[in-house]
Amino acid sequence: RPHRTELYEGVPPTCWPIVYSPDYNITFMGLEKLHPFDAGKWGKVINFLKEEKLIGDDLIVQAREATDEDLLVVHTRRYLNKLKWSFVVATITEIPPVLFLPNFLVQRKVLKPLRTQTGGTIMAGKLAVDRGWAINVGGGFHHCSSDKGGGFCAYADITLAIKFLFERVPGVCKATIIDLDAHQGNGHERDFMNDHRVYIMDVYNRYIYPGDGFAKRAIKRKVELEWGTEDTEYLQKVHTHVEGALNELKPDIIVYNAGTDILDGDPLGGLAISPQGIVKRDEVVFKAARSRGIPILMVTSGGYQKRTARIIADSILNLHNLGLIDKELATSGAENPKVEQMIRDSVTDLTNLSLQ
Repeated sequence: RPHRTELYEGVPPTCWPIVYSPDYNITFMGLEKLHPFDAGKWGKVINFLKEEKLIGDDLIVQAREATDEDLLVVHTRRYLNKLKWSFVVATITEIPPVLFLPNFLVQRKVLKPLRTQTGGTIMAGKLAVDRGWAINVGGGFHHCSSDKGGGFCAYADITLAIKFLFERVPGVCKATIIDLDAHQGNGHERDFMNDHRVYIMDVYNRYIYPGDGFAKRAIKRKVELEWGTEDTEYLQKVHTHVEGALNELKPDIIVYNAGTDILDGDPLGGLAISPQGIVKRDEVVFKAARSRGIPILMVTSGGYQKRTARIIADSILNLHNLGLIDKELATSGAENPKVEQMIRDSVTDLTNLSLQ
């Protein structure tokens, strides 16, 4: 069936494949303070990156809101209709007072930011394929499946990004999800339960929400962690299993769910990873993807502390400092000025050698 693909159109080549919109942030009469979530964390990440002079407003890809037509690529009409009830949204987002708000306000102040982040993930999927990598500063709603939301996740952005690529981008027919949020990613697991094109690796605290035994059957590489797991053990497991997963199947795209709720002291995650450990973890995943030439899309997912935004920004700066993310196109050697320069340098060296 023909689709509109407006989310895929009109991204200026001068932009970094970093996707964001000020509409991501949920700010509403202090209601956002009732959830442990820092509902402005996405804007703070961007502000830190601007302070460090990595990006400016003109270099960020502006996320567009996913329309009903976009959402229906995965979601049932029945599910989208349910979101017209404030109490349903209050339950999904875990912000009880939302229950008492008229639904037009819930749509504008709570669901529109989540739909914009979802549009951002879909856009970033295409950008990752085009440029070798992309980061949506929001998204990662891994508890939402086609017909059920939960755990602050109202739209299945990971499923959507992958289905959009499968249906609309030639040559993308296998995907690997590397889910390193502290919680099990039961939404995409339910959506891709019997889909052999999608390989799911999930590393999570086995004792916390959602404990979805049925969804676990979709996980190809399951790493269940104990309470209070620390850096050394965690990073060793991530490294071993990311390498193992990518050696088992070379996908056309990696969707990396980079939740920061593994941070020590997170009230919901129950793990004890340091800020440096999180930065190192992201580096491990990007190194594995980039060394194999596999496009990678990163989404930021869960993370419920005030210091989270700084850590995400530090991680992005670290990836940049290591050359793992680069403004230049990195998908093919010919289009990459750095590679061209290296080739020119080595040709010059060889010529000089033969002249000596």
